[in-house]
Amino acid sequence: MHRIFPALLALVLATPALAGEPPGVGADAPAFRLQDQNGDWHDLGDYRGQWLAVYFYPRDDTPGCTTEACNFRDNIYAFRAIGASVVGISVDDVDSHKQFADKYRLPFTLLADADGATARTYGVLRDFKLMKIASRQSFLIDPEGKIAKHYADVDPETHTQEVLADLEAAMAGGG
Repeated sequence: MHRIFPALLALVLATPALAGEPPGVGADAPAFRLQDQNGDWHDLGDYRGQWLAVYFYPRDDTPGCTTEACNFRDNIYAFRAIGASVVGISVDDVDSHKQFADKYRLPFTLLADADGATARTYGVLRDFKLMKIASRQSFLIDPEGKIAKHYADVDPETHTQEVLADLEAAMAGGG
């Protein structure tokens, strides 16, 4: 019995409590009000009238998250050329985002969801009891504030190109 308890405790702590279901395609995107890496506040409504790629990621300055952020950075002009914005959200704080953005010269908004409330409303929060992270998922939000696409299975190496292709197709009337 004494050997079973530590194993059960480790299993409970290692198994994340999953957030609710992500909003479906066509649903209103959940509202948020969060601070960026410079301490400025952003609301979902600030992006009304334009396409918005919201990508959730686990942690600043970790390998997969850095790859994904740098791919968005390297393609930011393609997003801007078609009138779309990119926003990254994690449960890291403003200072962590500032260091991450400065280190990799990220020219887009990183929002601090330190309590995980926004990640929870998007159904991407993973609560490991001792720590919380946002799972690597993204949402494409249309100019009316509706979910146009949910990316539940994100490859940090190729995700940016996938989002750009979907944006271009949607803007051309193909989806």
